Order: sequence, then C-alpha cells, then structure tokens
Amino acid sequence: MKSVPKLIRRFLAILLLSTILLFILNIIVLATLSLSQTPAASPWTTARETGDALTKTAAGGYVLAEDAAETLKSEHVWAIFIDNTTHRVAWHTENLPPEIPMEYTLADTASLTRGYLMDYPTFPAEASEGLVVLGYPKDRYWKHMYPNWDYHFIADLPKYALNTLLINALLIFLIYFIANLRLLRSVSPITEGIQTLPTRKPVHIKEKGLLSELAASINQTSEILKSQNYQLRKKDSARANWIAGVSHDIRTPLSMVMGYAGQLAEDPFLTEDARWKASVILRQSERIRNLVNDLNLASRLEYDMQPLHRIRENAVALARQSVVNFMNMEIDGIHAIEWKTSPEITDCPVSVDKDLILRAVTNLIQNCINHNPDGCTVYVSVTMRSEPNAPMYRTGAMQNGSGIVCLRVEDDGAGMPPEMIRKLNAAPHYMMCDSNVKEQRHGLGLQIVRQIAGSHGGDMIMRQSGYGGLCVDLLLPTYMET
Repeated sequence: MKSVPKLIRRFLAILLLSTILLFILNIIVLATLSLSQTPAASPWTTARETGDALTKTAAGGYVLAEDAAETLKSEHVWAIFIDNTTHRVAWHTENLPPEIPMEYTLADTASLTRGYLMDYPTFPAEASEGLVVLGYPKDRYWKHMYPNWDYHFIADLPKYALNTLLINALLIFLIYFIANLRLLRSVSPITEGIQTLPTRKPVHIKEKGLLSELAASINQTSEILKSQNYQLRKKDSARANWIAGVSHDIRTPLSMVMGYAGQLAEDPFLTEDARWKASVILRQSERIRNLVNDLNLASRLEYDMQPLHRIRENAVALARQSVVNFMNMEIDGIHAIEWKTSPEITDCPVSVDKDLILRAVTNLIQNCINHNPDGCTVYVSVTMRSEPNAPMYRTGAMQNGSGIVCLRVEDDGAGMPPEMIRKLNAAPHYMMCDSNVKEQRHGLGLQIVRQIAGSHGGDMIMRQSGYGGLCVDLLLPTYMET
C-alpha cells in the first residue's frame, strides 16, 4: 500500500507548509503593527520637539512655537512645563484639564514620567530649565509602567522562542493527525479496493466512516464488473461451443460432398464439362474445409483451448521446411518462392510449438499467393535482432534482454494500401464481431498468424515490402536457457 503513506506525507507536507507560512505571515503582521505604532511622530518624539520649541521670553514667561502648538492641538494633547527650581507649572496649554495639579513633588514627577497623571498617559521630555510633560487622551495609549526584564531571560530568549515554536508545531501536528486519523482509516480500504478492481477480484468495503458514499460506489462498481465478467465469460463460452459444434457438424456432410465430387471428377463416363464442374465442387469444398479448420483453430487459440507443446526449435529449419512443402506441392508456375536467408544464419533458437509455427509461415505464404492471382514472387527470410525496432509486443510477454527472431514473408505483387495496413496492424489479436460487414478483415489466415505469435509472446507486423508488395514479419522471442 504505497498510496496511503504517500497520502500521509502529502497531508504532513501541507500541514508543515501551512504552519511555516502562517508563522511568516504573523511575523510580518507583527512587524507592520509595531512599526505603525512607532513612527517618526511618536509621543516621545513629539514631547522632545515640544521641549525644543518652548522658549523663554524677555518678561520671564514661556512661549511655544506655532507649528508645535498646531501639532498638539490636532492630536488633542495638553502640555505643561514644570520649573526645575520651584517644581511648579510655569507654562501650560489652553486645553489643560482642570484636575491637573499645578505643583509637583519629586515623587509626583517620577510617577508621571513612568506612566500616568490623573489617568492621562504622559510623555515627558527635557526642556531648558525644566521638564515638558505631554498628556494624551485617556483612551489613546496604554503604557507599561514596569519595563524591566531579567538579563538571563533576555539572553536565553532565542532558545525559549525556538522551544516554544517546536512545541507549538508538535501540538499542531498531533491535533491535525488525531483529527484526520478517521479519514486516513477510511482512505486505506478504499485505496485497496480501487487497486483490486483491475484484477477482476470481488471487492467489498465496509460502508462506514467519512467516505462511506465512496465505499458504496466502489462496491457497486465491483458488482457491475462482476456481472459483466460473468456475462462475457458466458458469451465467450457459448461462442466457442457454437463454433466447435458447427465445425464438427460440417465435417461429416462436407466429407461426403468431397468424396463424391472426387469420384465424379475422375469418372471417365462423364463428359469433360461435368468432370470440370465436379473438380470445381471439390476445390471449393476443400476451401470450406480449410475455413472451418481455421475458424476452429482461431477459436481455440483465443480461449487458450489449444495446447502448446513448446520445445527448442530452429526457426531457420522451420521456415525452410514450409518453403519446401510449398515447392513439393508443385504450385502453378506464376507463383515462385525464393529463399532469401543469409547462409551465415544457420541456427535461430526459439521455444515454440512446431506445428503452429509451420502453420503460421504456411498461412503467410498462402496469403501472398491468394491475393496475387496474376502471379508474384514470394521471398522468405529469417533474421535475428538483439533489440526490438518495430512497434510490436502488444502481448507484453517479451523478456527483458531477450533477442528477436524475425520470420519474414514478402512478395512483389499488388501489395496493400497503407491505410489498410495501418488498420490491420492496429487490430486486436483476438476475434472481434461487429456490424461493419463491408470492411471485414483480410481473412482468418493473418488472424491465426497473429494469434499464434501472441501465444508465443511475440507479434505480427505488416508493412510495405521493398519488392513492391506486402511484407509480414512474424516476430518471436529467442530461446533462453533456464
């Protein structure tokens, strides 16, 4: 179950990333707020500027510069000046609250310097011969009156901050993990169920938890697939049985037809025309018999009913035997067969069923003859490759590192349009029934060749021949010692 740990890692990565981003965002917001509370015109700066702007007149009084007075007025701030000698208020603004005392002791001065005066937050600043005190509205500032910290605490503050951050991260992780534990428990069986569906095995997941609806959908899908697989097996079995039954039922009457047609074709008491017609019936009956045999073999190969007796064989010898069999048949003179295998290639080991491979090569040669009634030359060759260089192996049965034996049959006849070749190469290796009767396949001969190749872990590839006709490669994996 590689997907569940991956899902957990994804959750943890999202959690960690979210925590880091939130921490950075909080730092930025805190810094922004801190800077907004300590601008250049802070209360302490305003108090210092007010002390500098307060000057003594020739008559012994005090006057505040106009710009400084406007600043205090705009912020609703009152101000007083306490003389160093008398400890009395020697000057104040017009908006001074009546409850503000006019004389101060050293204790009063220390108190207002540190915090508040009559609940007004105060900010003192040094002035010539005295102290300027600014008083802001009561709801304007909050002041910390005892700003003293232990030195060792300040020195160890980074360590405390790091430990606090780690503890907070651990707590967040635990909370997150516990909160999603039920979800993770629900995800695991659902993941297993989804991975099991392609194997066609029955799947049943308990429909509970946060993902109960998804579990119910997977169970329904499993039931649908189970029903579809049963119906497909039922149809396939019925089709295979029907083909086998029809093939068996046709053989007996067909044998009688062929026997009587053969006798009539050789009867000297019949006219020449009658004997010719009897020979035509015989040839067509043989063609029907071959088609029935091909259909039966294709059905057995498709449903794995054809036993494979695989042993080590020499592909060169098999291909040569097929060619010799055709030559011994004394085919008409318009269809020649040439052996194009290099003399240096004498042994191409393959693990195959000899009879099936002979049948495949025979079908390929016969296909060249059948589709070139005006005559052609058929070229047969065997080669070996170390690596595949063609779009093949749709069966996926090739072993890594194995070589390839190519049994090639090509001709210089009429060939085939590229679009038809493309369609035949893209066709599946199994029999397929559809309603397109106008564009039926190229016959069972090539279909059987492809099925034989697929049953041996290889494939069949068609292309244009260098001689101008059609080229078909029967590709098989080389024999590997166990």
